[in-house]
Amino acid sequence: MSMQVMRGWAARHVSWMGLLGLLGATVQEAQAGDYDGSPQVAEFVGEMTRDYGFAGEQLMGVFREAQRKQAILDAISRPAERVKQWKEYRPMFLTDARVARGVDFWRQHEAVLARAEQEYGVPAQVIVAIIGIETFYGRNTGSYRVIDALSTLGFDYPPRAEFFRKELREFLLLAREEQVDPLTLKGSYAGAMGLPQFMPSSFRAYAVDFDGDGHINIWSNPDDAIGSVASYFKRHGWVAGEPVVIRAEVTGDRADEGLTQGIEPVKTVGELRALGWSSQNAPRDDMSVTAFRLEGENGPEYWMGLKNFYAITRYNRSVMYAMAVHQLSDMLVQARGVK
Repeated sequence: MSMQVMRGWAARHVSWMGLLGLLGATVQEAQAGDYDGSPQVAEFVGEMTRDYGFAGEQLMGVFREAQRKQAILDAISRPAERVKQWKEYRPMFLTDARVARGVDFWRQHEAVLARAEQEYGVPAQVIVAIIGIETFYGRNTGSYRVIDALSTLGFDYPPRAEFFRKELREFLLLAREEQVDPLTLKGSYAGAMGLPQFMPSSFRAYAVDFDGDGHINIWSNPDDAIGSVASYFKRHGWVAGEPVVIRAEVTGDRADEGLTQGIEPVKTVGELRALGWSSQNAPRDDMSVTAFRLEGENGPEYWMGLKNFYAITRYNRSVMYAMAVHQLSDMLVQARGVK
C-alpha cells in the first residue's frame, strides 16, 4: 500500500463509514440476504469491529447484501482437469491474437511501462505478458462481485474457509482505504481482481498508486495495474538484466534424477552437470536453479529456471505458467520489432 494512501486513510475513513451507514439503512429495509443471521458472519463482524474499528451494524449491512453463489462453489469444488502437457498448454495462451493485442497495449502505455521498468527493473514485455495471460489485457477480469466470491468461499467452503476469510478481511480493509463501495468491485470466482488479478492480500501488500492520484485502481486504471505488477515482481526477487530460463541438453540415463520436485530452485548447476545436463549458456556450478522437463511438440524439453523464473512462479505456482509468460514476453518483443 502506498504511503500516500496510508496518509489519506484517516480523512477518508469517516466518509467511507458514512457510505456504509447509508448502505446499512437501505439494506435493513430490504429482504434479508443469504448471510443475515449467520453465526459465522456475526463472529467475523465482531472480529472486524474489535480488531479493525469497523462499525458492526454498518458492516452487517454489507453482508445482508452479499449473496451465496452456488456457481462459485461448483467451480472451486470441480475435480481438477487432467494436467495438460506443455504442447497442449502453450497454444492456449501463445496465440497471434494475444501477441497482437499485447503489442497494441504496449504501444498505448509505452511511457508508463518504461517508467515501471526504470523504477522496478522489470522489463516492459514481462509486465505486458502477465496482464495478457491473466486477463487478455483487461478483457476478462471476472464477473463476480468480490464480496460474493469471498463470502461464499469464506463461510460456505470449509476446505479453505480460513484462507478466504483472511482475504475477505483484506478486501474490506482495502475498500475502506481506497474509499470504494465494497459491493461494487468485481473479480474472479476466487476473488482475484483487476487487470493483473491480484487477491486482496496481494493488493494491500504490493499494489501501488502509480499515477499519483491518491487511489490504487487496478480495475480500470492501466497505470496502476502496470506499476503494481512491477512492484510485485520486484518484491519477489526479480533481478534486473538477468535471464529467466536456460534450455539444457541432456545425455545419459540419469538426467531425470535432476528434476526438481516442486518449483523452488534447489538443484545446483553442478549437480545437474554430473547427471548429464549441459548448456552453452550455463551459469556457475554453485547457482541454484529449478530443473524441469516439458513435453513439447517435438519431444521432451529440459530447462533450468533461474531467479527471475522463480519470481514468475510466485505469481502462479506453475512452471508451465511461468514459461508461457516468458515466451509470450519474447514473442511481444519480436512482434514489436517487426511492426
